[in-house]
Amino acid sequence: MAKGLTRRAALGAMAAPALLGLTQTARADTRTLKISHQFPGSGPDGGDFRDRLCKRFAEGVEKRTEGALKFDIYPNSSLMKTFAQFDALKKGALDLSLYPTTYSGGEIPELNITFMPAVVTSYEQAYRWKTAPIGKELTTILENKGVKLITWMWQSGGIAARAKPVVKPADVKGLKIRGGSREMDMMFKGAGATTSNMPSNEIYISMQTGAIDVAVTSSSSLISFKLEELSKGLTSAGGRSFFFVLEPILMSKAIFDTLPPDQQKAIMEVGEEIEPFGLEGSKADDRRLADVYAKAGSEVVEMDAAALDDWRIIARDSAWKDFAGRSANTARVLKMAEEV
Repeated sequence: MAKGLTRRAALGAMAAPALLGLTQTARADTRTLKISHQFPGSGPDGGDFRDRLCKRFAEGVEKRTEGALKFDIYPNSSLMKTFAQFDALKKGALDLSLYPTTYSGGEIPELNITFMPAVVTSYEQAYRWKTAPIGKELTTILENKGVKLITWMWQSGGIAARAKPVVKPADVKGLKIRGGSREMDMMFKGAGATTSNMPSNEIYISMQTGAIDVAVTSSSSLISFKLEELSKGLTSAGGRSFFFVLEPILMSKAIFDTLPPDQQKAIMEVGEEIEPFGLEGSKADDRRLADVYAKAGSEVVEMDAAALDDWRIIARDSAWKDFAGRSANTARVLKMAEEV
């Protein structure tokens, strides 16, 4: 018996280097990609669902590729500044980002349609874009710039105010507002407000210092960035809204094209499979928003149909008109959006 044990131990010792070599080879073949976004991180007890969406994507792709692809996730713009991420994707200097496409509207005017006030007024309408001509157009535009759209994800949003809630256009006259896009700003200017541009992770300090009176952003950002600490009024996303923004997971096409076909397939399949998680996360934060602000002492209201109609009229006369007049293609893109 002792001799048998000794023989097995010797064989095990001989096999160990070979097994170690296999493990090291597997690790050497693993490729780690970086995902960057501007939103707060998340943990086992919750946190911003957009970070959890990135984690779910990473876990799904890693499992489907049997560990050939792994991911490092950098929340809170900790890898690079927010507005630099799109350019980095184009150049292949960043692998993936969960990124509001409207942030790149200055360079690619057509992308401003993804945060055009009152063009989209429901999640059902928003997600129909994916298979409609407008969705195919946006996908082509992004790919021509070197960026692949991996996961469609839309968010509705609300309006946080340092004073009384903002519901109808007359409520913003003379106020300083963070609208979030060129077109949103145009609508607010049409209603008599002044505007200031910044990514959502810089809103808190701007409200705290009085640089802005009102912030318009997604429900998730209104919660994650703790704007209830500075707000006395909230117009929630629970009712009607002129606010719907596309915040997809994007990938550098240059990086995507270096992957073997099976890994490309895994990325696209997992990206599509997590879209229901993104939709439910958005809707859950819409529901939670009112409770968070009410508990903090804010006056919480909803927008009614008449107020939304008033905002749409101003948006048509300002943002929509300007967008359509920029080029024949922006006019075509607006028409596509209106047909969904």
